[in-house]
Amino acid sequence: MEAIQFNKETLVAVYGNCNAVGRKAIKEQFGERLSEILPVTDRVKTFNDAVEELGEEHEAVKAYRAVEWNLRNQMSDIKAYLQLRIITAALNEGWEPQFVKDEYRWYGWYDLISKEDYEALSDEEKSRCVGRSNYNANAYGGLVYSNAYFASSCSYTNSSSRLAFKSEKLAEYAAKQFSEFYADLCFIPKAPDAKESK
Repeated sequence: MEAIQFNKETLVAVYGNCNAVGRKAIKEQFGERLSEILPVTDRVKTFNDAVEELGEEHEAVKAYRAVEWNLRNQMSDIKAYLQLRIITAALNEGWEPQFVKDEYRWYGWYDLISKEDYEALSDEEKSRCVGRSNYNANAYGGLVYSNAYFASSCSYTNSSSRLAFKSEKLAEYAAKQFSEFYADLCFIPKAPDAKESK
C-alpha cells in the first residue's frame, strides 16, 4: 500500500474543517502518530474545536448541551466552567488525574496587578496580561473559591481536578488561548450602565 503524502498545513486545514466523524477518521488513520504530526495545540484553538475533538457523546459535552440554552444570558461563571471542562478534556487527550504518588497535575496561573504596575510593564510583559487588580491571585486547579483582600482577589482550589492538565505546556497554552473563559469563570461581569429615566 502506498504511503499517503501530506504536509502539516494541509492536515491542519482539513482537520480544522472536519466534524467529529471526520476527525475520528483522521485519528484512526494516523493513530498515535497524530499527536506528533498534529499536536493537540494545533487541533484545539477554539471552544468549538474542543467540542469537535471530543464529539457530542462525551460526558462533558452532553452536560454542557443539557444546560446550554438556560445559561445563554446568565451565570457566565457556570457556563465558563462547563466549557473549560470540555476544553481541558480535549487538550488532555483522554488523560485524567489518578491522584497517585508522584503524579503531577498542572493548571493556569494568573497574577493580578494594579493599573499603575501594569503601566510600568514592558510591551512584551503587557502582551501576557489578561487582567488587573491591586494585590495578587493564586489558582490551585479546578473550581474557584475567592477571597477578597484589599479590593482584589486570591483564588484558591484544593480539591477539584476537572480543570487540571497533564503537562505544564498544556496548562500554559490553555491559560493563554482560553483566557476569556477563565476570566468569565473567575470574575463577575460588569453590569451595563443603567439608562437615566426622565
